[in-house]
Amino acid sequence: MENCGDIHVKELKKCNSGQAFEVILSPSTPDAKVEFPLSPLKRKDMSIDDIKKKLEAAEERRKSYEAEVLKHLAEKREHGKEVIQKAIEGNCNFSKMVRQKLNQQMEAYQENRKARLAALNEKFKEKVTKAPTVVPTYSSFML
Repeated sequence: MENCGDIHVKELKKCNSGQAFEVILSPSTPDAKVEFPLSPLKRKDMSIDDIKKKLEAAEERRKSYEAEVLKHLAEKREHGKEVIQKAIEGNCNFSKMVRQKLNQQMEAYQENRKARLAALNEKFKEKVTKAPTVVPTYSSFML
């Protein structure tokens, strides 16, 4: 231990990787205590009850975290189910709308077809009624 005025240096450890020192400053007043702890305060011995309490607290934290994770996963699963349900409903609604529109188009097509056929039949009836009743014979073409 070296003394340099108000500073005391004590070598604690010396090894290949380096050295450890403890530097102690002398008190500024003569009444002050000179003793300084040379090492960190030691932890008090823990009793079995303290250890059990800490283990129980750790178990509670673990259970709480596990419950939180499970809750989060359940929420995600529920959200996924809702999304799938909405997609299925949307698909069903779209299919119904497409079917209805297709049926309307088919009905319109049928009505238009019937109207055209009726118009054509009417036209042919008019032509038949206006046509000459005399049918040309073969001899009239020979002249």
